[in-house]
Amino acid sequence: MASLSFSSSLYTTSQIQRLSSLPLKPQHLRKKSIPAVQSKIREIFMPALSSTMTEGKIVSWVKSEGDVLSKGESVVVVESDKADMDVETFYDGILAAIVVNEGETAPVGAPIGLVAETEDEIADAKAKAQSKSQSPAVPASSAPTPAPKTETPAPPPPSPVAAPADGPRKTVATPYAKKLAKQHKVDINKVIGTGPFGRITPEDVEKAAGIVPAKSPAPAAATTPAPSVAAAAPGKAPAAAALPEIPGATVVPFTTMQAAVSKNMVESLTVPTFRVGYPISTDALDALYEKVKKKGVTMTALLAKAAAMALIQHPVVNSTCKDGKSFTYNSNINIAVAVAINGGLITPVLQDADKLDLYLLSQKWKELVEKARAKQLQPQEYNSGTFTLSNLGMFGVDRFDAILPPGQGAIMAVGASKPTVVADADGFFSVKNKMQVNVTADHRIIYGADLSAFLQTFSKIIENPDSLTM
Repeated sequence: MASLSFSSSLYTTSQIQRLSSLPLKPQHLRKKSIPAVQSKIREIFMPALSSTMTEGKIVSWVKSEGDVLSKGESVVVVESDKADMDVETFYDGILAAIVVNEGETAPVGAPIGLVAETEDEIADAKAKAQSKSQSPAVPASSAPTPAPKTETPAPPPPSPVAAPADGPRKTVATPYAKKLAKQHKVDINKVIGTGPFGRITPEDVEKAAGIVPAKSPAPAAATTPAPSVAAAAPGKAPAAAALPEIPGATVVPFTTMQAAVSKNMVESLTVPTFRVGYPISTDALDALYEKVKKKGVTMTALLAKAAAMALIQHPVVNSTCKDGKSFTYNSNINIAVAVAINGGLITPVLQDADKLDLYLLSQKWKELVEKARAKQLQPQEYNSGTFTLSNLGMFGVDRFDAILPPGQGAIMAVGASKPTVVADADGFFSVKNKMQVNVTADHRIIYGADLSAFLQTFSKIIENPDSLTM
């Protein structure tokens, strides 16, 4: 299991200072004096295990309260957004108190435990831990206070409803209402207006003439929508959340990894993307795979190697746009490959895929998959990708579109290779294996011509794969 050391802060109270040599007044001396208490209680912080991690979950405490700790020893296992990692200590001491228990989460930088230097300080550490565990409850109790405030302003809006009582005393009509009254021979002075301040509306005239249109109920409520709409405005947010519950449904909260995937997918929607599809013949690639799979080479390694070789010739597809104002050309070609694991999705990265031979690349890929399924990947092994490959062909999926990961310029979605009837230049038909490749790209830095040229190069490598084994 991966490991990481945490940083800690030192809390040492001041000792009685000898100030007799300083020309201070007695009152100054009293302010500076503090009872002599010497203690060293260090906090174990929630570490940042990746650049995207904002909080961590305690999987398990390797040590229990009262256990003696040695420098470099694992203390706790923390679940980040992508992996579980052992956290080691930099100091010798005693695990005096556990602030965050197993299964609970804490933001990065928050104290999760306290380490005392001696047994005499354990009681102080436990008291400090209790105060820290109670402090998060303070904002929770203050949260309900705004709720009553929102209820008290609600009653005043209905008061404007009484305003129309003054209105009917005036005989005011709209021009179109007067025209209708003349047309239907209705005495305008005898019509009771339902508009603002008693204004006579066309609907009022039609009603007086005995014509009842389908829209007639709407004007009758014309005076009441003002307060009701005002009251509905703040209720829009709860209305969106108040979806009908399905009987028997079970709500399961996201795991840390699922929450990270959700956050990244929503973030990716802010990037303007476009998609280009390309059919590629795979007869030669299938033949090569049959030869090299006996040596441990996987189809994923073949596709990753082909993509890396194509990216060498088209560096713009390997670039990223981080600020919306410039290109970032990556000097390394790191192919991230999407892998489904229990409870989530992760993208182990084949770093410098263009510089590794096919067999070494396959060996590296197997190691990454094993570490990913054991949740032991180091951050640089899953967050350093410059181009992503997603292959669902092994499941028989013939084509699909992939969502662009944040911080990358393009992602390739590879479908299954299937027999396809094709016609040659002379009009003769034949059957060839073809796979559909769809690439989603950031349109701010990669254009249609760039992506088309890249796919043409990738297609040539797949259809003539001898270069993959060189």
